[in-house]
Amino acid sequence: VQLQACGGGLVQAGDSLRLSCAASGLTFNTHTMGWFRQAPGKEREFVATIRAMNGYTYYADSVKGRFTISRDKVKNTVYLQMDSLKSEDTAVYYCAAGPGIILSNIRNGPAYAYWGQGTLVTVSS
Repeated sequence: VQLQACGGGLVQAGDSLRLSCAASGLTFNTHTMGWFRQAPGKEREFVATIRAMNGYTYYADSVKGRFTISRDKVKNTVYLQMDSLKSEDTAVYYCAAGPGIILSNIRNGPAYAYWGQGTLVTVSS
């Protein structure tokens, strides 16, 4: 399994950015896909996830209403559309994948077996 994240960059507060995560060696029918982030000096935190099969989405409270996770089964790519960006969204963003993740674990990083290399998002205020 390989996950290749891209799309990060330097933007201003209020701007939008879309991250992409190209996945190979897995299928979205069996793997839940998630986005996590880690800000400088802070622990990694859950951002959003889209569950295998049913495609239900879940978000951290801090991004709900501003970020949207989606997936393209043909391209085997997951996206994170980030709108109304704030300075506190500055972080390295990681995509992750895992098979058979139960609902109670979708926000837990260790539940995801595979991780991409991360892409840096910097939001200037």
